[in-house]
Amino acid sequence: MQVKLRDFEAELLQLHSNGEILNQSYGELMEFQLVLHKKLVVYFKAGRLFDSSHNNKNESRILEEDSVEYDESSDRPLLEEQEMQVIPSSKRRLGYITGLVAQVKVCSFERYLFRATRGNMLFKQAPVNDLVLDPTTGEKVQKVVFLVFFSGEWAHSKIMKICESFGASCYPFPEERVIQEQMKSEVASRLDELNATLEAGIRHRNTLLNTIGYQLGLWKLIVQKEKAIYHILNMLNVDVTRKCLVAEAWCPTAAKNQVQEALKRATLDTNSQVGVIFHELKTIESPPTYFKTNRFTSGFQEIVDAYGVARYQEVNPGVFTIITFPFLFAVMFGDWGHGLVLLLASLYLIFNERKLGSKKLDDLRMAFEGRYVFLLMSVFSIYTGFIYNEFFSVPFEIFGASTYKCTNPSCRDASTKGLIKAHSGTYPFGVDPVWHGSRSELPFLNSLKMKMSILLGVTQMMLGIILSFFNAKFFSKPLDIWFQFVPQILFLGAIFGYLSLLIVIKWCTGSRADLYHVMIYMFLSPSADLGENTLFDGQSSIQVFLLLLAVIAVPWMLLPKPLLLRKQHFKVQKLQGHMYNVLGDSDSDSANLEHENKEDSEFEFGEVFVHQLIHTIEFVLGAVSNTASYLRLWALSLAHAQLSSVFYEKVLLLSWSYENILIRMLGVIVFVSATMGVLLLMETLSAFLHALRLHWVEFQNKFYEGSGYKFTPFSLSELEDNK
Repeated sequence: MQVKLRDFEAELLQLHSNGEILNQSYGELMEFQLVLHKKLVVYFKAGRLFDSSHNNKNESRILEEDSVEYDESSDRPLLEEQEMQVIPSSKRRLGYITGLVAQVKVCSFERYLFRATRGNMLFKQAPVNDLVLDPTTGEKVQKVVFLVFFSGEWAHSKIMKICESFGASCYPFPEERVIQEQMKSEVASRLDELNATLEAGIRHRNTLLNTIGYQLGLWKLIVQKEKAIYHILNMLNVDVTRKCLVAEAWCPTAAKNQVQEALKRATLDTNSQVGVIFHELKTIESPPTYFKTNRFTSGFQEIVDAYGVARYQEVNPGVFTIITFPFLFAVMFGDWGHGLVLLLASLYLIFNERKLGSKKLDDLRMAFEGRYVFLLMSVFSIYTGFIYNEFFSVPFEIFGASTYKCTNPSCRDASTKGLIKAHSGTYPFGVDPVWHGSRSELPFLNSLKMKMSILLGVTQMMLGIILSFFNAKFFSKPLDIWFQFVPQILFLGAIFGYLSLLIVIKWCTGSRADLYHVMIYMFLSPSADLGENTLFDGQSSIQVFLLLLAVIAVPWMLLPKPLLLRKQHFKVQKLQGHMYNVLGDSDSDSANLEHENKEDSEFEFGEVFVHQLIHTIEFVLGAVSNTASYLRLWALSLAHAQLSSVFYEKVLLLSWSYENILIRMLGVIVFVSATMGVLLLMETLSAFLHALRLHWVEFQNKFYEGSGYKFTPFSLSELEDNK
């Protein structure tokens, strides 16, 4: 490839060099042709000076008027009348220079010529209408054809220097008409030849560049592969004694046989004289984390990895995120009409993933990578939309007729007191459509969604604490089980688990008990009689017991773990001192034991206690703040529903109440724009970010450290995919 690239480079440089020379010649011939074709204009302006050799009387008269006799003395002007009266035989022919100069320089050019010759010259010019290709710069500029008459070699030398300094192009111009016509023909012929040569050179260069462009992707891939391979080789160690390379790397346990087969195949393909030795090493280094994902699960795993990569064999929240993340999003975005639009957008990305995956999407790349996340978000949004019974804020009796019916036309406008039950039972699925538009709609949905948010939040936080038990059990940390998991589950269950239980009991029994009053007096007066707020027998006694559990759980989390860690530390130190006495005073053994004792002596009880104190305070306060944080499910759900209702009633229905077709069309356009811009873009992003926060902060901080590092295998196939 290097030889091929060198040949291509040399050929391109040669083509470029030849092209510059040909273009310069072409520009010079074009300027020369302009000088020849502009001859008539300059000819009449200059007084037909070039036909003086034919002894035409009229031309001689013009020559006598416009020309001067050269005098060696430059102190007097050549155009004085007395010098024009000399004998004609003593006159000398005038010299002339023709060429082209940039139009912007004409004034300065003429002024310099006048000053340099002290006025002893005649300057004529003719503009060129089209832009002219400058042979020296290769750019097209506006130029004029000029003609300078002078007398003497001294003036000729000065004028040529001025032309050179101004970048003017000078060309010979014959006096005889026959020679002029002959030169025109020759210039035109040479221009045709140059045109053909330039076109052939351009075709050859384009063919060469197309050949290079066709192979450029393959060459870049080869270079990237070589670079990647040598980067890995530079990480290997050289065993000088055995004259071989030693590599230490991680590989998945399931891929061990596959790696061995690949190494054997590489040995045979390269005819290596030395076989590859594959040996499993024992190490205390923490392995990288590797989760095998596919197109569907990779988006959810990226959501978790953005917070932090899991430690090796730590519980992976991504498994639960597949369901919990789109569901919590849907709780805030519950509208099956909006969910259908989101579903269509996600299906478009999925069905066109091959075509879109090869394009550069820039800002839309993140949406494309999360297409399966959006798919589940839309499906769950449709589900919760059916529960809320909202289709662009409009209710439908999809699952049957409403349980209630109006006894008077104004019952929906005044209150729900005019409603009577049409049949026994409740609405089969979701919210009864009769609530929509009534005065009781907002208080009813407020209560429903707020209590639902608390139930969902406490359930997810309980799940996080339970997962911390499995982490502690797997990593053999009994202290974390007994002095973190147990008190945490008791504290959260005794307060917020109890609150969740009261919500479920109230829903099931239809009680009118005030849960706020129950929870407040649980702390202020736990043994007091609750009166009409009593939900079950023995409630006061159970509240006292739960409150004691919550109080006991706090010192249970704070004190035992630091004290037990301190006890273990002293026990290890005592054991190491006993081993030192048994082994003796060997220098090497003494040095090793001193080093180990130094490491163990770094245990600081005060630092461990402060860390545990911070952890305890964080959990106790976080149990309250995290539960309150889940109320964002209630707030955003209500905001989404109210915005949708405003757009529907105040924009679409209001515009449709007019008979004017323009107002109706404007209302539809505004409604669609507001729905797409606010509800389907801004609200989607808002609900997505809030669901992300609930998983990162409220859920994952209960069990997930995320202090690992991702397994990044060496793969040439990834380079080919990203080509």
